[in-house]
Amino acid sequence: MSKKKKDDKVPENSKAPEQTNAPADTNGTEEDKLDINKSIFQTNRELREKRQRELEEQQAIVDAEIAEREKKKREAYDRKIREEHIELMRLKQGLIEESETIHEEHEEEIKLTFRKKVANFFYHNKWWLGIGICCACIGGFLIYNLLTKPNPDMVVLVIADNEELGSMSELKEYIEGFAEDSNGNGKTEVSIYYIPYSDNDYRNYADGADTKMSTQLQSADSIIVLGGKKLDELLGEDAKNEFVDLEEIYPDNPHVTGYKFMLKDTDIGEKIKVGDDCITDDLYLTVRRPSKLLYSSQKAMQKTYDKDWPVFEKIVEDLS
Repeated sequence: MSKKKKDDKVPENSKAPEQTNAPADTNGTEEDKLDINKSIFQTNRELREKRQRELEEQQAIVDAEIAEREKKKREAYDRKIREEHIELMRLKQGLIEESETIHEEHEEEIKLTFRKKVANFFYHNKWWLGIGICCACIGGFLIYNLLTKPNPDMVVLVIADNEELGSMSELKEYIEGFAEDSNGNGKTEVSIYYIPYSDNDYRNYADGADTKMSTQLQSADSIIVLGGKKLDELLGEDAKNEFVDLEEIYPDNPHVTGYKFMLKDTDIGEKIKVGDDCITDDLYLTVRRPSKLLYSSQKAMQKTYDKDWPVFEKIVEDLS
């Protein structure tokens, strides 16, 4: 027994295993966590890529089906066109009288009510109707203006700077007493065209005296003129050719000088209700010669002359 105990003794050189309290190595655990995170991201990426591939494959299948349908439609359309072309050629060549594939299409006639027909007409012709209405309005205005425009039996020109005589006297009524109803409207009417020509050029321009006088002297509306010294200055020597030589017609009349019938020393002031100072020494009556004018022919002026000359003769007789 003692021997056994000796055998059980531990040799001196042998040592029991050492127990250490050193901390465990954690590096392996951290690396394992990083690998786990990586695998999750990679898995998600792979899943997304797989889903994307599936979607692309599905889209490719859909596109292929659409392309196939479009292809079949085009082929069917081309085939129909070829068949109709062949059928048309056969019809033109007289091989067949009627085609089963080519049919004439007749539009169904739309029946409109009267109101709709009127509305349709106005809708499709609104521009022409507008132009027509505009022209009708202008034409109506011109016709109305022509019909309502005064149409005197005769016109007398007063070319002088004498407003009392030209605008405020009864010269119109006096001459109407000798005139006749030449236009056949049932009444006798005389128009006095007063042109206030003076020595003031600015005033003449403002009143349009130059334009009025040249217009009237180039028209055949009037032949009797009541003028003064300003008219003589404007016409000069041309006045002898412009007016009739009254001395040849009234050689014994004391009021006649050349182409003038002088109004001074006559009772015209009393007859047209103006003062004696209104009838100045230079005022006279005269008659224009018939001639070819800018705005009228000699024939038209001769017609006016033949109509108005008897009135002038009556005035001369009354004032002499």
